[in-house]
Amino acid sequence: MKKLLLIAILAAVVWGIFHYDLQSYLNLETLKAQQENIDAFYRENALLVIAAFLGIYITVTALSIPGAAIMTLAAGAIFGVVAGTIIVSFASTIGATLAFLTSRYLLRDWVEDKFGSRLKKINEGVEKDGAFYLITMRLVPAFPFFMINLLMGLTKMKVWIYFIASQIGMLAGTIVYVNAGTQLSQVSSVREVFSLSVLGSFLLLAIFPWIAKVIIGMFKRRQIYKGWTRPKSFDRNVIVIGAGSAGLVSAVIATTINAKVTLIETGKMGGDCLNYGCVPSKALIKSAKVADQIRHADKYGLSSAEPAFSFPAVIRRVEDIIAAIEPHDSVERFEGMGVDVVKGYARMVDPWTVEIEEANGSKRKLTGRSIVLATGASPFVPPLPGLEETGYLTSDTLWEQMATRERVPGRLVVLGGGPIGCELSQSFSRLGSDVTLVEMGDRVMSIEDEDVSEVAAESLEASGVELRFGHKAVRTEMDGDQKYLVVENASGEERLAFDDLLIAVGRAARLEGYGLEELGIETGRTLVTNEHLQATFPHIYAAGDVAGPYQLTHNASHQAWFATVNALFGQFKKFKPGYEYLPWTTFLDPEIAHVGLNEQQAREEGVEYEVTKYELDDLDRAIAESATQGFVKVLTPPGKDRILGVTIVGQNAGELLTEFTFAMKHGMGLGKILGTIHTYPTMGEANKFAAGEWRKKHKPEWALNLLEKYFRWARS
Repeated sequence: MKKLLLIAILAAVVWGIFHYDLQSYLNLETLKAQQENIDAFYRENALLVIAAFLGIYITVTALSIPGAAIMTLAAGAIFGVVAGTIIVSFASTIGATLAFLTSRYLLRDWVEDKFGSRLKKINEGVEKDGAFYLITMRLVPAFPFFMINLLMGLTKMKVWIYFIASQIGMLAGTIVYVNAGTQLSQVSSVREVFSLSVLGSFLLLAIFPWIAKVIIGMFKRRQIYKGWTRPKSFDRNVIVIGAGSAGLVSAVIATTINAKVTLIETGKMGGDCLNYGCVPSKALIKSAKVADQIRHADKYGLSSAEPAFSFPAVIRRVEDIIAAIEPHDSVERFEGMGVDVVKGYARMVDPWTVEIEEANGSKRKLTGRSIVLATGASPFVPPLPGLEETGYLTSDTLWEQMATRERVPGRLVVLGGGPIGCELSQSFSRLGSDVTLVEMGDRVMSIEDEDVSEVAAESLEASGVELRFGHKAVRTEMDGDQKYLVVENASGEERLAFDDLLIAVGRAARLEGYGLEELGIETGRTLVTNEHLQATFPHIYAAGDVAGPYQLTHNASHQAWFATVNALFGQFKKFKPGYEYLPWTTFLDPEIAHVGLNEQQAREEGVEYEVTKYELDDLDRAIAESATQGFVKVLTPPGKDRILGVTIVGQNAGELLTEFTFAMKHGMGLGKILGTIHTYPTMGEANKFAAGEWRKKHKPEWALNLLEKYFRWARS
């Protein structure tokens, strides 16, 4: 109602101006004819004339009514160059800001709802270089004054930045017009004010901030590289260190476009994902799930039984799966594509030179025009006293250790309730281990919403995992042959006996041993990079776990594209990765997947939202599969079907999430999903039914009431 009232007031004002032909007074002929009378009145009523001029000028610019140019000439004729410039500068800026705020109030919500994903990229550019853009547009007369006000109002530029940048940007043009107004008798047309030379000067002024920015950038680069001598030529266009997901993708991209690339790996090709993470853990999860299904076969009308299996055979299956996938990431495959693959230890000795120590002990050096660091991450091991004595496992060392075992660990204590800890706890418990999961916080999967954590906890407990929340690990110790983890809780200290301790409290970026510290490359928890993935030296890029912020295989591949393209073509154009549509899945049973915002993230960021939730116990396929645990939860802006984020808990949640990721990426709302035919009966129908739940909550009651009356009439 407030917006409608404002629109009505503005419309009435504009109607009155045109109805009474007030704008006809804003022309050059009228100004010339009345100049003597205006001058005489100004000499007698200076403050009144200034106040009236300010009011009229602000109104004209705020309502985007033609005539601002004539009034600027009038300012020069009435007030002179100095006073006229000051008055017009403030009046035009105030009027422009009012138009900017009106556009923001009336239109921005609607535009964001329709074009949210596109506008987000514009807002990112405005946030970074908004003042430069605005000053440039203000200095170039080709950009219509009123259009700038309206369009910039749709962005998230701060009002004070808009005000100051507008005043600076319009000052030069204001001076030109005001000065021309002092010679009003010689001006026969507004167009005469701008000659070609004046327009050229304005164009130079417009690009000056960008030239200055480039010069400052060049100066900063010179300072960064001070003390280092850049090679005159390079052995490689790009050197990639690390052959995990990010490094492999980087090497493929570079060689595909015929760049000369060397890929250096000291360990196994394929990195953590193939050898220690995604692949082996998912293979183990599948075996454990089958064991659990045998144990609970009565759910499917079959006879339940305790699964009989050979643990070495389970581990051999894991190893066989790794071996089957290994050729995808092999040295032979990448050399066949044209990549120079070197097995060895890489260390940067200067910003462009990498020294490689190969397996046979020989050393050689290569220079690269650009370098991509894809060194990954390794499990973080907290400094607990006693660990060296009792021993411990991590997600990296687990598989090699299990390959030597005849049976599953008897008593397994898992430290950490994140995705890795939860997945492995459930799997080993289903395979027969006595598993205790120790979490310092008050719930597992704390990155997810509380209702998601509740489902995860229920599922873990149903699989036989004992959950210990609010327990802080203090130390490990030996008592005879028995190993203990000592934890601290609300009641004091407690000892938890274990045969194996699995530490899964997170992963730390691999930063040591590559020469980063010696070169002065900035690091923190990860390698410090800018939005284009550039490190301290702009020709050095990072991708994957070493760069953060998300330690996910598909994020590593995503970043690798940007890092490599920027490394090869950054002198012309650089690109920055976006993470707003990055999906992730925790492969518990049931799976947990989400994309975009969840509720706790939305609250932290102050984003208004409403929740639509569809429970899987109402889905036909889930009922048929006896897989009714879980839900589809969608966050949208209040009253709108634009998707802010989705969390899915349930069987095949990772696959179900793809439809929502696609919809968010391409700006499609729940209405589009509801209007898409889904095969019956499938789990994918849950997405459509979630969209249907949103539609039910937002059905037009007034239209339904009218239809009820119509149908009543039709029956009579």
